[in-house]
Amino acid sequence: MLKKAWATTHLITDENIVKIVIAGRARWKVENENNNILKNHGYHFDLNFGHGKQHLSNLIATLIILTYLLHTVLDWMDTAYHTVRSLLPSRRTFFEHLRALIQYFLFDSWEHLINFMLDGLKNENPD
Repeated sequence: MLKKAWATTHLITDENIVKIVIAGRARWKVENENNNILKNHGYHFDLNFGHGKQHLSNLIATLIILTYLLHTVLDWMDTAYHTVRSLLPSRRTFFEHLRALIQYFLFDSWEHLINFMLDGLKNENPD
């Protein structure tokens, strides 16, 4: 028999136990998916600990989480960004393309850069 434990201030009864279990599992799923992205998909979250003598690792962790938040908001709000990301196989591939482009080309704006990427990807995969 598998046993689980939760730390909660909610009174657990026969009537609410199923809802509490479902909510707990949903929270774990969200946390695990986000942590997986932060560790394994280009953010290198697990590699920053131990740097600096006082607060540098916390600063780096905060910047990584803010970066992930920005990319998530861009995915929701910027149609061109969302389209470019959906045409590429992974975030890592997107970052590799982005890094290569900004190393060799100067773009007037984010919009210019993302539209350049979008045009290139559409030319690669004409419908």
